[in-house]
Amino acid sequence: MNFDYDYLIVGSGFGGSVSALRLAEKGWRVGVVEQGRRIGPEEIRQGKRNVFRLLWKPGVGMKGYFTQRVFRHLMVVGGVGVGGGSLVWGAVMLEPKTEFYRDPRLESLGVDWERELAPCFATAKKMLGVGLNPRKTEQDVYLEQTAAGLGVANTYGPVPNAINFGEAGNSARDPGSMGNVPNREACSFCGGCLTGCEFGAKNSLDYNYLHHAEGLGATVLPERKADRIEPLDGVGYRVHLVSPGLGRKVQVLTARKVIVSSGVLGTLELLFRNRDVYGSLPGLSPSLGQVVRTNSEAITAVLHPPGEDLTDGTAISSDFHPDANTHITQNRFDRGYRFMRYLMGPMVDDPLPWRRALKTLLKILGSPALMLSNLLTRDWEKRVTVFTVMQDHDNHIGMHYRRRWWSLFRHRLVSRGSAGNELPSYLPIANRATREYARVSGGKPMSAMTESLASMCSTAHILSGCPMGRSADNSVIDTRHEVHGHPGLFVVDGASIPANIGVNPSLTITAMAERFAAHQPAKGAI
Repeated sequence: MNFDYDYLIVGSGFGGSVSALRLAEKGWRVGVVEQGRRIGPEEIRQGKRNVFRLLWKPGVGMKGYFTQRVFRHLMVVGGVGVGGGSLVWGAVMLEPKTEFYRDPRLESLGVDWERELAPCFATAKKMLGVGLNPRKTEQDVYLEQTAAGLGVANTYGPVPNAINFGEAGNSARDPGSMGNVPNREACSFCGGCLTGCEFGAKNSLDYNYLHHAEGLGATVLPERKADRIEPLDGVGYRVHLVSPGLGRKVQVLTARKVIVSSGVLGTLELLFRNRDVYGSLPGLSPSLGQVVRTNSEAITAVLHPPGEDLTDGTAISSDFHPDANTHITQNRFDRGYRFMRYLMGPMVDDPLPWRRALKTLLKILGSPALMLSNLLTRDWEKRVTVFTVMQDHDNHIGMHYRRRWWSLFRHRLVSRGSAGNELPSYLPIANRATREYARVSGGKPMSAMTESLASMCSTAHILSGCPMGRSADNSVIDTRHEVHGHPGLFVVDGASIPANIGVNPSLTITAMAERFAAHQPAKGAI
């Protein structure tokens, strides 16, 4: 039959954008469905100044590019728009440690992942313009002193960033050396990466992979959400697209093959809906969503004295390892992230969740000065250092698709705990490192109250949900990302990562997508 596209990709994040470019290079007709808008410099400027222009909640009319979703066991932040999570990512590009490749879930797949991914990592770094952060400012000095205070000074260093570090004010070049890119500027070290770069210095996907894919004929279809995927007789799929928020059907497309790259939550929702509600993908494995990982994170912060300005630098410029299983990065914010102040509260130590919550409440009531200073200061983003503390332990939850009364009995993703492998909401090493940073900098330590009061893990690094394996009995996809029981349907995003990376995962997702695309044939080869 005559298909609208050879490959239809659902999602324009790291997995989707890489796939789009490489498949377009191979001569295929490629379409990319993205539920968000095209986000340019003006949209980013508006988002930094107005939280209603920043947040994505289309059901109530907010069509920004930053998502924040809350479940019983975790809170997940991410990006939406043409370019996906790269619009709001901190541009940190770290490879996994060797232990990642030794994980039994990877070793059991019969693939030499370290060897196969090595050239993919090299390509991804080139395409995304990765280089070591060249600037060391006050916040970095404090972090280095913290590492020294904890006895691990040798583990401190600058992080590799996907940012153009040319001379400020000058035009940025295409890092992949594939041709012209839209007008951009080199990094001005404003600290605002996490709410988008209005100058184009951050090498988000709309400036490289996705931009070049469109140049080769790939079609991006924004403000459309994939809803129903129907296998056609013989070969191919019919995909029904709806408007985000309203759910009104806007388009029906056919494709020879479909790649689901909607991020873990979007991918799980789409697959669950088509297996359990529509019944159009009945062969999907029962293992779908059973194991969903984060980087086992904790979020802490230090509020600095009045008059301090810690924003000089990229959002994340340096890191260190306080022990063999823990990785700590610092974060700078700009005014667009001021909403984060409402999540921060006093730091309390206690491994028992209910007791920690009680102690936190008592500390808020008994010593309100810190809370008032945190909530009322006008220049909060200049005075705060936030830490992402990540571990490589095998912590996870399950995700299920259920009707719930708070969603008017519509199906929604819900989280379920995993006994013995719970996501952490309290990491003693996080509190210890934060207090040491507060000591050397003269600030006050704080914790995320979603963790201390609600016992929820906070993450921007959600992974897994569609495990790899040899059959649908215990996995959703095979080692080439094809869904068991549904030929021509693939999952290429963080949901396909089988194990905890322990560091920021964007580079690994990019490399995995490069490997996937390399296994796809060129047009005319089949």
